[in-house]
Formats: sequence, structure tokens, C-alpha cells
Amino acid sequence: MKLAKRLVLTTAVLATATAGTLLTTTVGNAAPAHSAHLPAVHAPAALKVPDGNKLTGVYAAKGVQTYTCTDGVWKLLEPAATLSDKRGRTIALHSRGPVWVSTVDGSAVNAAAAVTSPKDGTIPELLLKSTATRGTGVFADVSYIQRLNTAGGVAPAAACTGTDQVSVNYTATYAFYKPAK
Repeated sequence: MKLAKRLVLTTAVLATATAGTLLTTTVGNAAPAHSAHLPAVHAPAALKVPDGNKLTGVYAAKGVQTYTCTDGVWKLLEPAATLSDKRGRTIALHSRGPVWVSTVDGSAVNAAAAVTSPKDGTIPELLLKSTATRGTGVFADVSYIQRLNTAGGVAPAAACTGTDQVSVNYTATYAFYKPAK
């Protein structure tokens, strides 16, 4: 995919997130769920979060995995996704880093993959360890993130040429954890 088309997709994702944020702010109660009523998280044993951490947020993600052609092979360039709460309100944007930035309060978390759990026909599920956080909101002090229930997002199997780029739709569930206090 050419740069202009990628920019259009990224702009569309950001516009959707901004509209969702404005809508939830206007309607009220834009705060994400932090109660004991979080959905159950079912992860493979390999992706278990270490003891001493508690689940603080579970959000559905919808977006794209963008790949670029490097030496005739598709390589991941970046993800671009919106994360929504159980009511469908946009809570965060996910992008290259990887980083998750709250559209509610501006807090953010960067992370690196600690464990990968492959799945047939889709991008792998992951356990990510936080490398940095900022702000005092949704993502303050996040220690671990699980990417679960993945669907789609796999790079094309065919060879590529030049500087081609392609974005592949994906969905996932992201579960966020903070140290138990």
C-alpha cells in the first residue's frame, strides 16, 4: 500500500476515535470500567500474567496490521487500532511502538512482547511487558498486557516487490494489568 493510502487509513482510524471520544464526553460517563465487573479473560498458560498483578481493563480492538515490503518479504511496519469498552466507546488508540494511548485521559503505555503464542490463520496472541507509562489515568502503572482472541492481521503469503505496503484487518482483545497493591 502506498504512503498516501496508509495515511488515509490512519486518518480514518484517528477520526473515528476522536468522534467516539467527543460523543462519550458529550453524552457523559466517559470513564473506562475499573470495577470488579470486568469480563473474564481466558489466556493460554504460556501467556499467564505473573502473580502480583491485577486485571484493570479489557478492551476490544479493531484495526489493521500494516506490512511493508523489505527484500521481497512482508515485514510488520505498524499496527493501527481503536480499543473500545463493552459499550462500544473508544477508550484508546494503539499504534507503532507498540503504544496504547487513552483517548479519555491521555495516559499511555509502551510495551514489548515477552511471550508469543502462535495461532493458525491469524496473528499470534501475546504477553507484553510494559516498558514505560505516562499520565495518571487508564494506563498509568500498567505492568502487563495480553493480546488475546486474535482474528486476521496476517501478512500476505505472496512475495512482494519494491516498497509495497499492505494493511490487513484484524481484531483482538487487549487485557491490561497493574501491580496489585
